Amino acid sequence: MEFTQEKGLYLRIAPVLIEEELKDSFLDYAMSVVVSRAIPDVRDGLKPVHRRILYTMNQLGFHYNKPYHKSVRIVGEVLGKYHPHGDQAVYNTMVGMVQLFSKRYPLLDGQGNWGSVDGDNAAAMRYTEVRMEKITQELLHDIDKNTVDFVPNFDESTVEPVILPSRLPNFIVNGTSGIAVGMATSVPPHNLTEVINGCLALLKNENLSDEELFQLIPAPDFPTGGIICGKAGILKAYTTGRGNLILRGVVDIEETKKGTALIIKELPYQVNKSELIIKIADLVKNKVIEGITNIRDESDKSGIRVVIELKRNETPQVVLNLLYKHTSLQSSVGILMLALLDNRPIVFTLRQVLTEFLLHRQNVITKRSQFALEKALSKEHILIGFGIALNNIDEVISLIKNSDNSDQAAAKLNSKFMLTQEQCKAILEMRLQRLTGLEQEKINSELKDVQKEISYLRSLLSDKNLLKREIEEELLQIKDNYSDERRTRIEGPVDNVTEADFIANDEVVVTLTKKGYIKRVELSVYNVQHRGGKGKMAMASLDDNDDVLQDMFVARNHDELLFFTNLGRIYNIPVYQVPEASRTAKGRAIVNLLPLNPNEYVVKLLCTKDLDDKNLVMLTKKGIIKRTLAQEFGNIRSTGIRAITLNESDELVFCSLSSGQDTIVIATAKGQGIRFKEEEVRAMGRQASGVIGIRLHEDDYVIGMEVLSDETQDILFATENGYGKRVKISDFRIAHRGGYGVRTIPTDKRNGQVIGLVVVGDNMDILLIDEHGKIIRLSSKEIRTLGRQAKGVRLIKLDSGSKLAGAFAVVSSEKESQEVSE
Repeated sequence: MEFTQEKGLYLRIAPVLIEEELKDSFLDYAMSVVVSRAIPDVRDGLKPVHRRILYTMNQLGFHYNKPYHKSVRIVGEVLGKYHPHGDQAVYNTMVGMVQLFSKRYPLLDGQGNWGSVDGDNAAAMRYTEVRMEKITQELLHDIDKNTVDFVPNFDESTVEPVILPSRLPNFIVNGTSGIAVGMATSVPPHNLTEVINGCLALLKNENLSDEELFQLIPAPDFPTGGIICGKAGILKAYTTGRGNLILRGVVDIEETKKGTALIIKELPYQVNKSELIIKIADLVKNKVIEGITNIRDESDKSGIRVVIELKRNETPQVVLNLLYKHTSLQSSVGILMLALLDNRPIVFTLRQVLTEFLLHRQNVITKRSQFALEKALSKEHILIGFGIALNNIDEVISLIKNSDNSDQAAAKLNSKFMLTQEQCKAILEMRLQRLTGLEQEKINSELKDVQKEISYLRSLLSDKNLLKREIEEELLQIKDNYSDERRTRIEGPVDNVTEADFIANDEVVVTLTKKGYIKRVELSVYNVQHRGGKGKMAMASLDDNDDVLQDMFVARNHDELLFFTNLGRIYNIPVYQVPEASRTAKGRAIVNLLPLNPNEYVVKLLCTKDLDDKNLVMLTKKGIIKRTLAQEFGNIRSTGIRAITLNESDELVFCSLSSGQDTIVIATAKGQGIRFKEEEVRAMGRQASGVIGIRLHEDDYVIGMEVLSDETQDILFATENGYGKRVKISDFRIAHRGGYGVRTIPTDKRNGQVIGLVVVGDNMDILLIDEHGKIIRLSSKEIRTLGRQAKGVRLIKLDSGSKLAGAFAVVSSEKESQEVSE
């Protein structure tokens, strides 16, 4: 320690480590921010600046039933007496207390421009006017009855309340947010009726279970409405003080003259409408969201209305899911119920918040009752003195007349009637009109009323149940005066949103070539043509690669796609993960989608959503058939699983789903076919090899299989030269599996070998594709039903040197069946 002389004085200088000084100074600053600025008190839910504004307005008498006053006057008064910070900090706080979209129950009633949900700033404080809302009186009720402590202001020229006596659970009702040093608070607003009900329930039963409490207060309630998705994060916040919730805007789907439109009617809490519209426009511009043609803001004083017009045939729910994903139309609201209690920051649970409010009310009512009791006792004391004086009025008047001054008169009254100084002073100041008989009766009646009040106040202070009843009556009164309906809806969680939710569940045509190129095309691309038409290109010519179409079927984007390979393995992906391509595009190599082994290729595609109570029937090139419960293929690894064990030199060629009670038709390239009951093939495990389905002649092989449940339909056989015929299913008698079968269609020079069979009905269309990728779609009604020995009719006019590669059936639509392709 050193001493140094400066200006004739000796100063003591102590060395201090800079690390310690920085630590102490920063901690002091941090606690000042926590206590004096950013964090509210759990009892009245107010930060110091909010409390000072309300107290100032109460002192000035700017109540809800009085005229409006300039905001600048209030700001100046707050700055000059209580809050020595920037004027904009005070005014911005006032703005937040006025805005209907910021506070669930606004505390100030403003007149003028106070900003908007579009992010517009409020007008300058010299232009706006303000007064307190009616509900604000509940925060300041009984403040003049010694209910709360007061401390000197910053210059000790006056005093200010440490806390307001609030009859309103403002901390949880209006919510709050604030960032301090090393901590923050974020409490969403709640519905007053629900919170009061929770307080009343806790008041009656301190051991109320969390489940019962959370039923009374199920979730926050935001001033801008919206939809809360799920309650898991809310329940966590209510039980631990920390959590979050998913909040969505309210969007309706409407049909307008221009088509379908999304109408945004409610925004998530604290979302800027203008910024949201700009964000949507940018997403459309950058092609992140497609399908939107126009965005129009039709909001007015009656409410929010943002119109988002969609392209024709666009799926509204898909666009809406994309808006939820990429914009603040869906937002996450964090919950951290941090507040001060006796100047200590604490994270509270919902139960603790309500409990602290009820304890606060008990303390306020106790102090108010003590204050009222002291006043009543003082009044009783004076009234008793009046009674003594009135009973001896002549003597009292004589005594006063014979006194030289008031002090002597007081001394004589004290000596003669044992009256106290306060009683003597009151008697001396009593007006002569109180000596009338009517006034005397009034004094006696007033004395009885005061004594009755004293008795009640003493009971209130000594009886805890009576104190609780007083709190209950106050809460019920507030509920009756200010209750309203919940604005925010509560719905199920959205945690299970998948990629499929962003894809329209449209019908598509999935095609696969022998070389392993796959694609999906919207079904509407292929219009209906007449029998014998020349068709429409489904993909670019495959001649250069010696590639032909192998499989094609119609599915929806959300369906599950099963890939069966020649090696007897099975893979799966959703249909929407198949690359979308144009009608003439080649598609994408399937090896980029599936982890295929060397010499492994896909031989069959199946599509299904639900595998329960179904069987999977598999057929090999050599006629071996196998039936397995489809549910065994419910959980397929990304690397695939084994579906069938194959014999040497055999390979899997066809698969289909069945009910277990169907019949099976197998066809070969040489025009043979067999029909037998599915029951003849017993169900086997995934590792089994199967049994004989059809015996084959030399050089013959299986080209197709159909599983039939409707015996009234027909079977269409198609040959490689573009001919085919419909045959009644009943023309094929039911035999036993393992035979050679019967003739299906002649395989002479005109027809060529059989390339496929499909089950058809009059409500179906046939898709035919040649080996060059050209597709024709024709109605099955144009193909007449023939006998089993008939040679058939021309289905498609093939180009020279081309052969038919596949035939497929789809359900026709009336609209499409009326269209004819050019």
